[in-house]
Amino acid sequence: MKFKEKLSLVPHKPGSYQMKDKDGAIIYVGKAKDLHNRLSSYFNRIHTGKTAKMVSLIDDFQYIVATSELEAFIIEINLIKEFNPKYNIMLTDDKSYPYIEYINEPYPMLKVSRYLNIKKKDNKKLFGPYPNAYAARRIVNLINRLYPLKKCSGKQKEICLYYHIEECLGYCEKKVNQENIKKMEQEILSFLRGNDEILRNKILNKIQIYSETMNYEMAQDLKKELEYIDIVLSKQKVELHDFIDRDVISYYANNGYLSIEILFIRNGKLLNHKNAIFPLRLDIVEDVENYIVQFYMKNEAPKEIIVPDDLDSNLLSNVMECKVISPTKGTKKGLIEMAFSNAKLNLENKFEEIQKDETRTQTANEELAQLLKMDSIYRIDVFDNSNLFGSFAVSGMVVYIEGKPCKSEYRKYKVSVDVNDDYHTMKEILYRRYQRMLVEKSTKPDVIIVDGGENQIRAALDILEMLHLDIRVIGLKKNDKHRTNDLIDSDLSIIPLDRMSNVFHFLTRMQDEVHRFTINYHRSLRSKGSISSVLDNIEGIGPSRKKALIKKFGSVLRMSEAPLSELEEILPTKVAEELQLYLIERNKTQEEL
Repeated sequence: MKFKEKLSLVPHKPGSYQMKDKDGAIIYVGKAKDLHNRLSSYFNRIHTGKTAKMVSLIDDFQYIVATSELEAFIIEINLIKEFNPKYNIMLTDDKSYPYIEYINEPYPMLKVSRYLNIKKKDNKKLFGPYPNAYAARRIVNLINRLYPLKKCSGKQKEICLYYHIEECLGYCEKKVNQENIKKMEQEILSFLRGNDEILRNKILNKIQIYSETMNYEMAQDLKKELEYIDIVLSKQKVELHDFIDRDVISYYANNGYLSIEILFIRNGKLLNHKNAIFPLRLDIVEDVENYIVQFYMKNEAPKEIIVPDDLDSNLLSNVMECKVISPTKGTKKGLIEMAFSNAKLNLENKFEEIQKDETRTQTANEELAQLLKMDSIYRIDVFDNSNLFGSFAVSGMVVYIEGKPCKSEYRKYKVSVDVNDDYHTMKEILYRRYQRMLVEKSTKPDVIIVDGGENQIRAALDILEMLHLDIRVIGLKKNDKHRTNDLIDSDLSIIPLDRMSNVFHFLTRMQDEVHRFTINYHRSLRSKGSISSVLDNIEGIGPSRKKALIKKFGSVLRMSEAPLSELEEILPTKVAEELQLYLIERNKTQEEL
């Protein structure tokens, strides 16, 4: 048995263990009640799937003895955060869910926020999570139309347009009756906490007023909003009468895969759900508990989390510092069964698709490793340059991990060298990318693919030699139709490709993806150049404000469609109104032409 002597010295105590590859990099971090038994189980049994792949790469291990399983869990989570091991269940592509944030001081406001961006203060209340940012924004916009909340940011020098159209009480200048604010706040919070009738009645009342004054367009708009709210609310089938915010979590494992289902129940109603499916590692319970803790690092934990009784609810409660329970009967037990049924159904429905995807991605990734005579390939960095129309030269990098695109690792680069110089463009981009990798000690790729021929390979090899990095570089040789034809290896030899193979289609997908990503960035820069020329016509918009507007809106079209309140987040009211008027006139002129 591998590591027999070293394993004999491991104590029968709780702790965290770290697996290392031949380069000394930590590839997996785990926890155990009994370190000796857990570590031995890696090397004294036959494994399959992802676990077998991981075990084959283990060249060494180390461990930290803890005083309790709780302490071991905390050590494990901290090490995962620090080293981001490639075989841990990490939510690197998960964004936190959107919430509606109510701020009551110094002025009553509503906004859509991601949990990670929210600064916790006593005068803020969170409602959610919402199914998506669109749903949250639509509700916020509707409430802003129905109630005179403050809609601009900061304190203005004078009353703005919203006051004159009766959509704001003029908080910046007027002394507002606190009783009116309190009544308005109670109604808004009541709706956000689940009292749907308040907002429905408010909308119906507004529709009637608009109809009586023959403002049929506004009445129709509100009718559409009412229909949208009814659709959203009709999906919230579960009703609990204690109005406590809670999440219900269960899981189902089969055929080497784990499906986790989370039901989000807010104010007694099922608001949303999430399903995650991924390959099992060594221990189901450890995988599930690890996933739960990492999920709530990026999302707000509700008042209560319900989990199956085979998970350690006390351990989870202590690690996350919130109430975690495992009911054995009653309504809450029924919710666990509902989550379990959904987890099982999702895995069964998607299993065939997952298997096909494994063949299409992981198998192709392994075949590429064989073609290049490498033991394995974990990460591939793919680069492309774009200099359409001789301006705004850019490069893009897409990343594939275990054969699948990892979009959180994608990067965009503006190029400073001459736009027609592919050799120096590639040198500049690769130096910036891998010099930063060395500084940040981030994951090194196993393979670099350049979307070009010998010239770009030479550029890549020059930079890697300068940085003392040993990374395999290959190029995609194209035919006269600009499609992948063959591979060019680091020594500039040609590696022929079978056009019917998984590898060929895998490389083609990577080529298409990096090209799409880079071209889209190129187009956005050209669009931002157009914005810049528009903003030059408005007095009061200097370099800082121009940069902020370009970053926020990205195009003239999006800026022209934005409400005044969004422009006022960056500009003073007078400048925002002037810009809005200019854009309206500009659009009219373009339509006439």
